[in-house]
Amino acid sequence: MALTAPPIAVVIAARNEAARLPLLLADLAAAPELVGEVLVVDGASVDGTARLAVLAGARVLASSPGRGQQLALGIASSHCPWVWLLHADCRLDPGWRGAISTALERPTAAWYFDLAIAASDPALRLVELAVGLRSRWRQLPYGDQGLLLPRSLLAVAGGVAPIPLMEDLELVQRLRQHTRLRSLGATLRVDGRRWRALGIWQTTLANARLRRAWRRGYSAEQLASAYYGIEQTRHHGICFLAPSPGPASDPSRSESAGAAHEAGSAACRPPVRHHPCP
Repeated sequence: MALTAPPIAVVIAARNEAARLPLLLADLAAAPELVGEVLVVDGASVDGTARLAVLAGARVLASSPGRGQQLALGIASSHCPWVWLLHADCRLDPGWRGAISTALERPTAAWYFDLAIAASDPALRLVELAVGLRSRWRQLPYGDQGLLLPRSLLAVAGGVAPIPLMEDLELVQRLRQHTRLRSLGATLRVDGRRWRALGIWQTTLANARLRRAWRRGYSAEQLASAYYGIEQTRHHGICFLAPSPGPASDPSRSESAGAAHEAGSAACRPPVRHHPCP
């Protein structure tokens, strides 16, 4: 009896995830009948992420930082008929193997996991509930929910855009034109450090304002500057509330520029420059 080749290429965009990525790679190693390729696309990490991924048996590709670009490179370098896009800081909860095996036997669709956040604050359960409702009723799961889809469907939809932020929302919006996005009925647990660092409602508000700025036509590059600016300044305990450079100085882009500035500053209140973050 001929052996069937594992059908899934896992593509992981990573940057400075040495503390978390090995746990995800160990989860994936438990299902060799499903996972035929694991590609870690490293975005210039400085903490040994790439070396640890190699030691865990993954194929490592080097890229400049930017999740869309990293994912696009990994997809182009993989070969299996199914593609599974993952963030490097997630874990797979029990039951994922059975859920994926069932999905592979169903009619063509794009699939996602139900989001779980690895932190105990009860308010995060409300966030998880809201994500579940958004995913099912609005057909808007995001990249941290582990998108799984046939390579042929991904190609028809146009692939992952090599942009530094909003690559998941942009992809999902195109996928909705070709298929329904369906829950696998299993959870994927993401690291809760961003919610802990920025605050739960501040993080939720900042994310919403980034999406609003995206809908208003602000560039992914400028939104990435705002988003990662929040991450960096929170890491150092300071919030910088100056507007992002670039289109913000163009009067013709004043509305979207303002939205992007709101997104960049949403996690830092009150609006005082160099105000210490809680």
